[in-house]
Order: sequence, then C-alpha cells, then structure tokens
Amino acid sequence: MYLRLWGDGVRGRADAASDFQIALGMERGRAAMMTLDHLCSLCAHHGRRPLIRHGRGCSCLGADENCFAQMIAAASEGAREDAMMMASLIVRPDFAPALASLSEELGLALRRMTASVPLPTTGHQPPAAVLH
Repeated sequence: MYLRLWGDGVRGRADAASDFQIALGMERGRAAMMTLDHLCSLCAHHGRRPLIRHGRGCSCLGADENCFAQMIAAASEGAREDAMMMASLIVRPDFAPALASLSEELGLALRRMTASVPLPTTGHQPPAAVLH
C-alpha cells in the first residue's frame, strides 16, 4: 500500500505521512516517511527496471509489489540474507545492502504501527489477494 501511495506523487505521499504520524507520533512518523521516501527513491533511481505497481484502489497484488513487501517483511524479521537476495532483484547489486537496510527500518516501523491495533474478534477473514 505504501509503495502505491508513494508512487501516486505528492497527494499519496501526504496520505502515507499522515498514516505514519497518526500511528507512530510526529517524530517517529516523520522518520518512517523519510525511510519510505529513501527506500522508494533508491528503487526508482537505481532499480534494475521500473517497479510495476497497481493503482491505489486495486485489490490485486503484483509480482513487483509482492517482492517489495516480502523484502521488507524478511528484513524486519531479521532474515537479512533473504532481504539482500530480494533487494538484488530490485536494484543494482551495489545498492542492495542499502535497500535491505532501509527495508529493515521500514518493516520495524510498520510492525510498531500494527502492534497496538487490536485484532477483530468477529472471526471474519479478509478476502485473499488476487495474484496475476
């Protein structure tokens, strides 16, 4: 979602920044947004190719979006070698360590955001994402 928001330009980035500040507070929110900006900018300027992303409201999960999300998840779980492998698929090899490091920072911020969100007790499961 945040890759999509970042790619939507100024308005999308403002929405992402607002999410971060609401969930993490002003300082941590600003830091999380800077991390997202650095991470996405690194992908945009040093990527092996442009990342393909779906529109903001699309319920599909694209392959590039999935790789991006899995890299962040792996890095935030301490699986640095896996994060490096995925980073090397996205950017040139000389930028992969920086991308993996930024992924860890963002992933930890995202974990902090969801740590205080209560899980629904209705037993309702969200629909699975459509892959193509």
